[in-house]
Amino acid sequence: MKFGDQLNTKIHEPWRSSYLQYNQLKIELKRRQLERGWTSQDESEFSQKIESELQKVYQFVSRGLTELEKRTHSAELSLATKNFDTIADSLTEILFDANDLAKFHQLNVTGFDKIIKKHDRWTFLDLRSHYHHRLSHAWPLDKLSLQFDVLIVKISELHDICHLHGNPRLQQHAQGADQTAFERATGKYWIHPDNITEVKSIILFHLPVHVFNQKKKYEESDMAVSSVYFDNNQFDLYDERLNRNDGAESIRLRWYGPLNADNDSVYIERKTHKAAWLDGKSVKDRFRLKEAQVDSFISGQYTADQFAQDLRVAAKGNPKKEAAVEESHFVASGIQESVKTRHLAPVCRVFYNRTAFQLPGDQRLRISLDSNLTFIREDKNKNRWRRNDVDIDYPFRSVAQDEVSRFPYAVLETKLQTHLGQESPAWLTRLIESHLVHEVPRFSKYLHGASMLFNDKVPTHPYWLEHFDMDIRKAPLTNVGLSRSMSFKPLVNGHHRESLLLLHENENGFVKSKSLGDLLDFGKKSKVPHLTINLMDNNASDPPAAATAAAKSGQKDVLSRIWNYGIPGQYSTPSFFNNSKKPEGEAVLPRARSDRFTRPQVKKIEPKTFFANERTFISWLQFCALLLTVALNLLNNGDYISRIIGAVFIILSSLLAIYALARFQIRSWQLRTNKQIFRYDDVWGPTVLCILLVTALCVNFYLRADTLSSTYHEPN
Repeated sequence: MKFGDQLNTKIHEPWRSSYLQYNQLKIELKRRQLERGWTSQDESEFSQKIESELQKVYQFVSRGLTELEKRTHSAELSLATKNFDTIADSLTEILFDANDLAKFHQLNVTGFDKIIKKHDRWTFLDLRSHYHHRLSHAWPLDKLSLQFDVLIVKISELHDICHLHGNPRLQQHAQGADQTAFERATGKYWIHPDNITEVKSIILFHLPVHVFNQKKKYEESDMAVSSVYFDNNQFDLYDERLNRNDGAESIRLRWYGPLNADNDSVYIERKTHKAAWLDGKSVKDRFRLKEAQVDSFISGQYTADQFAQDLRVAAKGNPKKEAAVEESHFVASGIQESVKTRHLAPVCRVFYNRTAFQLPGDQRLRISLDSNLTFIREDKNKNRWRRNDVDIDYPFRSVAQDEVSRFPYAVLETKLQTHLGQESPAWLTRLIESHLVHEVPRFSKYLHGASMLFNDKVPTHPYWLEHFDMDIRKAPLTNVGLSRSMSFKPLVNGHHRESLLLLHENENGFVKSKSLGDLLDFGKKSKVPHLTINLMDNNASDPPAAATAAAKSGQKDVLSRIWNYGIPGQYSTPSFFNNSKKPEGEAVLPRARSDRFTRPQVKKIEPKTFFANERTFISWLQFCALLLTVALNLLNNGDYISRIIGAVFIILSSLLAIYALARFQIRSWQLRTNKQIFRYDDVWGPTVLCILLVTALCVNFYLRADTLSSTYHEPN
């Protein structure tokens, strides 16, 4: 589909006049070109029109972002009212409006790039340079994407407060947060720019955005991540990494935000594929240096032994930290040995803006989304470990075009710490199987950047380059992503915010881990009403007082009394309703809920669903009544054999009526509580009924078989 047609299909009608007039510009460009050729006056007028359109779009997006920021600030001030559910609904509306504005922004950014490219191709002039170096400085439309990221981080922070109802989220320092080496299972996916904000929005409903430094206000620069990768002239590390050789290394120096006096930490990292010292497991090692120490460390002047000694001095003889010191010494010596023996030098810088999602201090499940991915050559700077003329000023227009490569998609990475037993949750599985992401197994930023910047020097190319020019967008799936109901209420994966939260709790009432800890342990440490889902103990805990009172007043149905469930959301779930077998001693995961959930809550039943269940019950009763009528006639008007058959039919009709009543009650209870024990459809009932009826008819035929004989005479 041509971009002009694509633009028309994606236009949000209330904003139509604010979009780039792409089709009009294209028609005007072609008309003037065909009528008399392109003149200097045409170039001046077209340039002015581009600037006018750019100013219009930029101001519209800026005003929209300002309005969204004001609404977010108003929601933050409203937290004092403790009306958390109402505030959470408001934040959801803001998030959806931000997603609409982000799509508007991305569509227009793409439109400007395409119309300028079309102009340069048709006129053989260079409007692109004028656009990027003058117009983009006056109206920096492409940089507004960072403000969307900052807004989403703020919404995530407030949404998490509402989700926890003002209670602090406890840090989990024991869950893989302070480790030098760790094992991870990683999945990598490309995300089209049209879907970036939508994917972020879906994730933050399940995981909060992780902010590394919570002591300062979150800024655009806090998202910046820069990494300098090392290799030699033969690209040995590149080749080994691409071929996934045992022991293949990837050595990089990474820092977050700008490097300055206040932020001078550089992480020295090494990834090893199937490390020999870990029985063939892949591992990532890292330690930290000050920026002033990096050059001397790379050159070998600052040795690994000196580094370890400095760590011991900083530890002040603490024996508990000796293991971490030895680990860091092992990694540092290994990196220095590789740099020296393999003649490694800085080759490629990888820059991106990262939004990370995880529970604070808990790295068992970590999701990162990297946008504005850019690759810059570093091989021309041999004197230092990085070039000084490049900071974090995306899109790096000052860098020569042959030294920079910009990646057109965002990269989503899911990281599970498998050595802690973490598994992918159901909501994440649905996301990565949806139309919003495109899986690219074993995608590597360095491999891609090196293959783009050193196309003629690298020995081979990664497989994904063959499909790099394809459109990764797919047909939207039903009930996946952000949408609105017929009443224009926000839906996330087809669910309202509150029902999504309940669904998330039902799916993730426990965390599959060998060591869970006391995450969000409000049940013991606060008086906030909470829901505890107990999947280990067959002896359900005593119901709360409110639920007990409800039971005494007759508000519990028959099945609730039998199975000890009671009011939804109030009881612990006995483990025999769960097929998963959990290890003994696994901790319970309480969740803070709003005050209104302390009252007995009954799930609203769709009338059509309830009456369908009732009609099924009545149909069974009609058949039972018919069978009972036949049985009574046989009993009252038949002979001895007929009375036997009538008695059998009476027993069958009674059993079927009781069975139909039980199925009706079970279905009704499942609809009210949203808990499913049995399937809604009846697989065995009709089958057993047919077998019993055929059996009864066979018995009747057997007893009456002698009447078929020609010698049989009716008794007088």
